[in-house]
Amino acid sequence: MPEAAVRVVFVTGPDADTLESIGRALVEEGLAACVNVFPEITSVYRWDGETRVDPEALAMIKTTESCVQAARLRVAELHPYEVPEFVAIEVAEGSPAYLRWVRESVTNGSGDGEA
Repeated sequence: MPEAAVRVVFVTGPDADTLESIGRALVEEGLAACVNVFPEITSVYRWDGETRVDPEALAMIKTTESCVQAARLRVAELHPYEVPEFVAIEVAEGSPAYLRWVRESVTNGSGDGEA
């Protein structure tokens, strides 16, 4: 059986406390192995037809392909933004031991026994 693909998901939010709370929920619910929160970033973006520059925080979520959709739905439930960022990127290469740890730590996947 092939190993579960690992994904890194980026989510921005208004502050570190908000993203830490979301991250804690994802880890405790088995949807993520780890969530890193970067407390201070600057985002430049277009919203409602104008360019904005705002302070934000960034969460980097490590999960598996089988949990990405469930994690996306959970982030949408917990996130205060109307349209929260949720961008998942496939991990092409990584430390075998670390990737194994991610797979073993994510427990709320498709139920195929591949964490």
